[in-house]
Amino acid sequence: MRPAASSVDAYLADLPDDQRKALQKLRATIRSAAPKAEETISYSMPMYKQDGQLVAFAAFNNHCSLFVCSGSYLSRHAKEYGKYPQAKSGLHFTPDNSLPATLVKKIVKDRLAENAAKVSARTKKKSSSKTTGKKK
Repeated sequence: MRPAASSVDAYLADLPDDQRKALQKLRATIRSAAPKAEETISYSMPMYKQDGQLVAFAAFNNHCSLFVCSGSYLSRHAKEYGKYPQAKSGLHFTPDNSLPATLVKKIVKDRLAENAAKVSARTKKKSSSKTTGKKK
């Protein structure tokens, strides 16, 4: 296990060349799909947040992963992403067989929309309880 990095640049600098190049490309794709997202280190890996967690990525001994920060996203989209090796909330890939940019952008944009909908629902619920005088 490598020590926790203090930044995404530090995380990437610690990787072998092939993984670093693949994850730099993934990083650029995520940033282009979510330019306002905060880039941080969380759970010892690069993570992107906007109205909540969006996606994260990490390198492992035999693969890299794109984690979708939603427990149900991949299962709800199993037909689209079923051909990619995966865990409950992550798609696995190797540096020589990276995830297509169009797929990554779709996932990020879907997560942006999901997070925005959650924020909107919370805002409506709060203003509804204020106008009716009810406390939740």
